[in-house]
This record gives sequence, C-alpha cells and structure tokens, in this order.
Amino acid sequence: MTQQTPDRGLPAEGTAAQDTVAVQLRRSRRSFAPIGGWAGLRRRLGALGIASAVVIAVVLLAALLAPWIAPYDPYEGSVTARHEAWSLAHLMGTDQSGRDILSRIIWGARTSLIGPLIVILCTAVMGTALALTAVWFGGRVDAFIGRVLDILFAFPNMLLAILAVAIFGPSIVTASIALAIGYTPYTARVIRSVALRERNLPYVASAQLQGIPGFLITVRHILPNVRTQILTGMTINFGYAMIELAALSFLGLGVQPPTPDWGLMVSNGQPSLQQGYWEQSIFAGLAIVITVAAFGYLGEQLGGRRAAGRTR
Repeated sequence: MTQQTPDRGLPAEGTAAQDTVAVQLRRSRRSFAPIGGWAGLRRRLGALGIASAVVIAVVLLAALLAPWIAPYDPYEGSVTARHEAWSLAHLMGTDQSGRDILSRIIWGARTSLIGPLIVILCTAVMGTALALTAVWFGGRVDAFIGRVLDILFAFPNMLLAILAVAIFGPSIVTASIALAIGYTPYTARVIRSVALRERNLPYVASAQLQGIPGFLITVRHILPNVRTQILTGMTINFGYAMIELAALSFLGLGVQPPTPDWGLMVSNGQPSLQQGYWEQSIFAGLAIVITVAAFGYLGEQLGGRRAAGRTR
C-alpha cells in the first residue's frame, strides 16, 4: 500500500486569505506611491510648484530663525525714527512707532504660521476620525455623522470664529480652533469618499475573516491609503486658514498688539496710508499674498481643491 505525499509546491489552504491580504495591500499602496519617485514629483510640480515649495521653505526658515536673522527687536521703537524710508539701516523702513518693519515681518511669520498650523492639525484629526468612523460602522453611525457635518456646513467659517471670539475673548488659539471646526466637514467629506472605496476592497474582507480587529484594519491599512488626500487637503487649507486668521487679526479679533503679525500689521499701517507711508501695510500684505499663493499652488499641483473638499 503506497502512501501519497502532499504536493509541496501548492500552498496550504489556511494561507490563502493571508496571501490575498498581502497582495491587495501591495496593490493598494502602490497606487498611492509617487510615479517616478522624486523625478516624477518634480515633473508634476513644474517650475512654479518648485518655486512655491522654495517660498514656503524660506518662510518656515524665517519663522524658525527669527531671533538670529531679524536685524532689530520687533517690539523696540524710537520716536525719532518714525516713518523712516527704506535704507541700508532699515531695508523696509519703519512704522508709526519707529519699529523696523522687516524685523516685524520676520517675527510675524511665527504667529502667521502657528494659527494655520493649529487649524490644519485639528481639522485633519477631527475630519479623519469622523470619516473613518462613518465608513467602518456605516448604517446609522454614518447617517448620524453625515447629519452633523451637514449642520456644520450651514455655518460660515468666519461666523464660527467671530462667535468663539465674542464668547471666549480675542485669541489666536480660540479663533484657530473655531476655524478648525468649520473646516472639518470639508476634510471629512473627501476622506470618507476615498476611505469608502478602500473599505469595499477585498483585502478588508479578507482581513476580517482572519479575525483582525476593525480598529487595526482601519489604522494600519485604510488610513495609510488615504494619506495623500489628507496631506493635500492640509496644504490647501493652510492657505485658506492664513487668509481668514489674517482677516480676524485685521479686525482686532485675533492676534493682539504689540505682537507682530502680518494681518495686524496691515491693520496698523492703514492710517499711515493716508499720510503716504505705505510700507507697513503693503509689505505685510505682500507677505500674506505670496505665502498663501505658494501653499495654494503647491496643493493644487499635488491633488487639487477636491482633495481639500473645496470646489469654489
């Protein structure tokens, strides 16, 4: 009586589901990898995209190195140096209090970047958490979260920020958190649509059959596959947040004097415009416009407005 030996070339049935998961994960993650590596990324960004990235890098470095590269103390002024024109001593002139405008713009990069950073981080965390929760549980949970997002859509972002400032007082943190709540529906809507597609792929069902908890599937597999939309949305929303926070500072509802801030500098320099001293408002306004344009164009090249949930 001969005994048949199993064919060692065929995989065991118990590993079929595991192999399916591995294959699906590799395919899914490969679809989100940048084509052509850094060379492909450079071609995708183009000359203006690379220039935008350079502008953003310069602004970030200025904010980080402000104590060492600013030529003067941004708070120190001189009555005898009021409204001085540009010169080698003051490359952008001085303001109505005799303070160096260039130094205040360099230091103002810090406050002008911190607020939008708080907005996009809070938005990414809240929007991603709501979107993944809705996608994974579906049904009534998805419907409830959808209704909450619809309610938030009804409130303009600036209205939420003004209401928050009216209740808790003028503060960059208060205004940033209020704006983040207003931005959350945009982020959640986009991430939900992408995560829903991932949720319906075979590798998720295969992972469930292996007994992997839903939380681990969501965090380890679905979340990495929506990172492109998250990062792109953060880039574009950064520009929107900078504009709206600058507007709040201009109205006196954000950063308070004498703290250097670009939006506040535009407001403080407005009375001087009528006297012919335009440097403070114009230079601060240019800093806002150039930085917002750099973030916006970079985000457009990476994924477009739809990745941030904004089509207007």
